[in-house]
Amino acid sequence: MLRNIHQDSLLNAFFLSILATAGLFYVNLGGSFLSAFVDGLSIERDAAGFIVSANKYGAAFGGLLAAIFIKKLIWRKSAYTLLFILISIDIISSQIPNANLLILIRFLHGTIGGFLVGIGLSVIARTSFPDRVFGMLMVVQYSFGSIGIFTVPRLVDAFGYSAVFFVLITFSIMTLLILPLIPDPKEKEETVSSSGVLSLHSKALLGICLMSLFLFQASNMGVADFAFELGKDIDLTNNEISNLLTIANIISISGGAFAYLIATRFGRTLPLLFGFTIASLFTYLLNFSENITIYFVANSVTGITWGFVIPYLLA
Repeated sequence: MLRNIHQDSLLNAFFLSILATAGLFYVNLGGSFLSAFVDGLSIERDAAGFIVSANKYGAAFGGLLAAIFIKKLIWRKSAYTLLFILISIDIISSQIPNANLLILIRFLHGTIGGFLVGIGLSVIARTSFPDRVFGMLMVVQYSFGSIGIFTVPRLVDAFGYSAVFFVLITFSIMTLLILPLIPDPKEKEETVSSSGVLSLHSKALLGICLMSLFLFQASNMGVADFAFELGKDIDLTNNEISNLLTIANIISISGGAFAYLIATRFGRTLPLLFGFTIASLFTYLLNFSENITIYFVANSVTGITWGFVIPYLLA
């Protein structure tokens, strides 16, 4: 069964995108994840923000660990182990009503998830066309994120804040079922010098790229986490916010699709400059979100640019 799927096929790109999404799926739920804690635990926005941030700081730490240990691991066996741990932590999290304790356990969850994302990205990097697979990754994240943003507020209303964790568990189980179908990546030729050390110029470019990725992700995630709360401030109901952001998220899928279709036809610098400029402009427009049209359009366009820029930075 494993041999029937070609490494560079569209189906494998989809499966790899699922794998690389599993550890950070809560990010794709947007502000509905944070809003669930505000409403379900009756805590302040800053406390809920700490819980969500702990997840993301843990993911950054987990990604760093993955970069260090990835070559020493068997990727498929490691992914199985990490997914089972993620499911266990989500089950435990669903039974904890204390915000301070949740901060600690979500940091642990983020660390495990970040490590899993690192494994997924390392497999993607060994495909023939990583730019395209990263574009598919954005399409997958926004597609499932749209489903999550639409359903999570309604599930929280019906079952309480713990519903968000069972959404994450469902995605992890789906990833476990897909994992056996992903073919092992073919080894690619080394692109570094015979000594195995990158040149000073390459290190400088890598550093700039990583810093750009960090800053771009930080700015977008920070805004996205409070998108729901911003909607509440202009007197929208949870369902109205959910509907608007779901549509915005569906529109945002086009960003990843553009990256998949364009690939490196225009290089990487021009698409990145274009994406950064548009993202900055429409992030600024969120300051005028008391106008519902601006709120909707700004969320849609920043989502499009997010999905468009990230594949180029990752590749």
